[in-house]
Amino acid sequence: MSEGAVRKRQESRSRRRLPAINPIWFVLVALIVALIVYNPYFVQPVGYMNFLKRAAPLAILAAGQVYVIVSGGFDLSVGSTITLTVIGSSMLLDNDPDATWWVIALMYAVGLAVGLVNGLVVSVLRVPSLIATLGMMITLGGVALVWSGGAPRGYLPDTFRYFGRTNILDVPVVNILPVSLIVLAVFDGALWWLMHRTNYGRLVHAVGDNPRAAMLAGIPVTRVRVIAFVLSSLSAVTAGILLGGFAGVSTDVGRGYELQAITAAVLGGAQLLGGRGSVSASIAGALTLTAIFTLLNFVGLPQPVREVVQGVILITAVAYAMHRRRHAAR
Repeated sequence: MSEGAVRKRQESRSRRRLPAINPIWFVLVALIVALIVYNPYFVQPVGYMNFLKRAAPLAILAAGQVYVIVSGGFDLSVGSTITLTVIGSSMLLDNDPDATWWVIALMYAVGLAVGLVNGLVVSVLRVPSLIATLGMMITLGGVALVWSGGAPRGYLPDTFRYFGRTNILDVPVVNILPVSLIVLAVFDGALWWLMHRTNYGRLVHAVGDNPRAAMLAGIPVTRVRVIAFVLSSLSAVTAGILLGGFAGVSTDVGRGYELQAITAAVLGGAQLLGGRGSVSASIAGALTLTAIFTLLNFVGLPQPVREVVQGVILITAVAYAMHRRRHAAR
């Protein structure tokens, strides 16, 4: 082998050893720079901490959604789960702050049940996840409307709203620290560890990449998928608690969050056919989507434009992911 060929092979190996950086991080940095240009106040602790506070529910939701996407499915019921969490909490609390903790525990139990039903219907009854979770979305939305009588009633006491609304003051360096960011760090940190540092994360990727081969290899496909749906539902309950904290009680508080979570995960590089995805990249996708919406608000564009932009982003990201998948298969 010639010296030139040896050198090229060594250079190729060194390039492969370099860590690949997800392009979404570059997009996020560019958007943050644009936000600073439009609003210099954004560089102040209050500015960027409020931005992260607004992004926290979506970042939590996207981190849970990526489990379902990597396993080869969708979860369209998370938006209705958020709404049911907020409406149900306000009805059960009945203006009683002392009931906060058992109500939160009950909401997580409801989320666990929703995830189990979704996972079992998809895995055992072989119903496509798109249809199964769409049915669950309609069901939960109907339950929330019937429970509330079609209009929000009651209020969420400060003990419940603490997680989404409260800021810890006089924190060194950053001055303020929203409690929602602590929730985000703990919850998404656990999801990151489970996805990227445990055997379960490898099983999720294997099931999403080729469920038939995974089953023949002895992987408990049903259990893996059910756990993925449960994690997604629990993330929706957590996001609902945060949204109830700073948005209050509303019958449409979770509207559209299911598509935003999917968009954030796809922006982070998750493949809709399964087998590929990252918790950290999905969080970056959520921050990117929030930055885009914030920038549109700074520019002064109306709400319908935001929905158009989200749709274009989702279509473009999916088309790019499918193109990249076909190219890699050659």
